Amino acid sequence: MSDQPHRGGGPGRWGMPDRPRSKNYAYLKRLWGFMAPYSARLSAAATALVITSAATLSIGVGLKFLIDRGLSAGDSDFLTLGFAALMGIILVIATGTYFRFYFISWVGERVVADVRRAVYDQVIKQSPGFYEVTKTGEILSRLTSDTTLLQTVVGSSLSITLRNMLSVVGGLVMMIFTNVQLTGLILLVVPAVVVPIIWYGRKVRKLSRESQDRVADVGSYGEETLNAIRTVQAFVHEEHDRSKFAAEVEGAFAVAMKRILARGMLGSVVILLVFGAIAVVLWAGGRGVISGTITAGDLSAFIFYAVTVAGGVGALSEVLGDLQRAAGASERLVELLDTEPAIRPPANPKPMPLPHRGEVEFDNVVFHYPSRPDTAALNGLSLKIAPGEHVALVGPSGAGKSTVFQLLLRFYDPKSGAVRIDGVDLRDADPREARKQIGLVPQDPVIFGTNALENIRYGRPDASDDDVRAAAEAAQAMEFITRMPDGMKTFLGEKGVRLSGGQKQRIAIARAILKNPSLLLLDEATSALDAENERLVQMALERLIGGRTTMVIAHRLATVVNADRIAVIDDGRLAASGRHQDLLQSNPLYARVAALQFSADPGPMRMHAAQ
Repeated sequence: MSDQPHRGGGPGRWGMPDRPRSKNYAYLKRLWGFMAPYSARLSAAATALVITSAATLSIGVGLKFLIDRGLSAGDSDFLTLGFAALMGIILVIATGTYFRFYFISWVGERVVADVRRAVYDQVIKQSPGFYEVTKTGEILSRLTSDTTLLQTVVGSSLSITLRNMLSVVGGLVMMIFTNVQLTGLILLVVPAVVVPIIWYGRKVRKLSRESQDRVADVGSYGEETLNAIRTVQAFVHEEHDRSKFAAEVEGAFAVAMKRILARGMLGSVVILLVFGAIAVVLWAGGRGVISGTITAGDLSAFIFYAVTVAGGVGALSEVLGDLQRAAGASERLVELLDTEPAIRPPANPKPMPLPHRGEVEFDNVVFHYPSRPDTAALNGLSLKIAPGEHVALVGPSGAGKSTVFQLLLRFYDPKSGAVRIDGVDLRDADPREARKQIGLVPQDPVIFGTNALENIRYGRPDASDDDVRAAAEAAQAMEFITRMPDGMKTFLGEKGVRLSGGQKQRIAIARAILKNPSLLLLDEATSALDAENERLVQMALERLIGGRTTMVIAHRLATVVNADRIAVIDDGRLAASGRHQDLLQSNPLYARVAALQFSADPGPMRMHAAQ
């Protein structure tokens, strides 16, 4: 994926065509699906909104009678009665505002929580092919920044919009009842207000989407460099990364300023036109009072309603910017919610046989990675492994060894041929059920930002503490865990930064032991370790391998010479298969690598696994 988000009319994210930009608020309609379950609270908020709007508009009527029958007529008793009624109306408005704010804010927070869960549920089930072409930082931006925009709309802007729409409509109705001629004068300015709202609104909407994309770029670049902070500092790359991050930030700032300028102009134009119209009406109405065609109370009420309408229109123009930004955010979230995973269970998945045996078969498999469609990672691979067999995969870098593991875990589906476990084609099975019988110990194990107990329990979330400790003992991990300040409860640091390479491997092995799989995949766990750690890890692996089908990606032949069978993979095909001694005689590639690795050189050359 390029450094910049895809824009334009060609293929967009994840190989899909770009969706149309948010030229309307259609994407916001998807929010209703999340709001519908809370219709009772929305109804309560709407009721409070209607009551407070009606109470606010009634102030104009009270103002008319106070002036005409109280002040102008000199009736102090009526003035006192009017004051008491006004205080009652204010109390109603205050109470209604509280309930409206509480209910709508609750729904806003609840809806955002539900949207975040729905988006996360959708992205976590995407296949690795999705992440080959999608930045993790951009997804996180959508989960955080974009959903926060929706919270602003549902919990605030939506309420403000409805309230001001009621104020505008109600105010216009009351203006007509108060004085038709002055209302006609006000309505003359409506076209002059609507045109700039539409024109500037489109501009703000476009800039809002671009601004959100640029913010996603900032988050993505920041996440990438901070996750690789050791590499950044080891290569003295801080200044270069500072410059690139600053460029991303400044780019986001520049687009944000364009959006702010457009939105500010929109609000200013609306205020100028609307309040200019009120000034004209005040002048015309004042002449009417002087000539006796209207009363001072009528003019006061009319001005109150005109100000209410003007304030409502001005507020709507401000909220319009939030709605436009939310439309852009909704588009980006809908993009994720509508992305179906490439790997998903069939309509009627075939059950995996019980008990699990761990038989593996690759039947003339051809496979291309989505990001490299013109190059075959596997090109007619056929390989069968019997239950309980210990098979090593060897071959040059890029031969396809790691791809074998990727397909067994059904991270991808082959272009042709079949991959079977216990006789079941993985395309016919639920991938989750197939993966449950597979244990993986990668060369670079993943350690989560929690304690040792939870890291090992990741292999079987329902395991007891005693089961976890037993797995740690079997993996030779308790030797270092007991020396930690809080033992099993010790926080291991982000990505396990508090552990050595050998300690990480033993945690990963303990995780696999706890899972107790019928099929074990090892991306040789000892290739980057010193002699002492290698001995400890090898002891742990021997306990793990016993009694189950094991496939090992071999970086060093010395670790697999005693395997039941060694499969030589070259150019995506099975070049040879047999025992170590047999292959030395029958396969030139294996013999050549063995000669290099078993020479007198104290630092034997290592073969690298395919990435």
